[in-house]
Amino acid sequence: MSALFRLGEATVAEVAAELPDPPTRTAVRTHLRILEDKGHVQRRRDGRRNVYRPATSRARASRAAFAEVLGTFFEGSLRNAVAAHLADPSTTVDPEDLVRLRELIDEVRKKRG
Repeated sequence: MSALFRLGEATVAEVAAELPDPPTRTAVRTHLRILEDKGHVQRRRDGRRNVYRPATSRARASRAAFAEVLGTFFEGSLRNAVAAHLADPSTTVDPEDLVRLRELIDEVRKKRG
């Protein structure tokens, strides 16, 4: 999906070229077909080639993926996810990120009363 989001639309060969240590084109084609079956990718014919593109925006896909990760690993809790990240001794937190997080929390509080 990352390759398709970067390229906008692409053939199997173009997707494979974007991947580090790419699998075979058959594997890429199979994966794209699975993504198409699940509704994440759309396909159109261009002569003899299939051209694939994301079926949704990157923002919508990232929200759905994040919700899936929260549900799978953190009991649906954003607090649990942040705590796990911050508890990792190898985690470095940029002070500017902490300021921005505080601002986001304050914005959400204002909006939700």
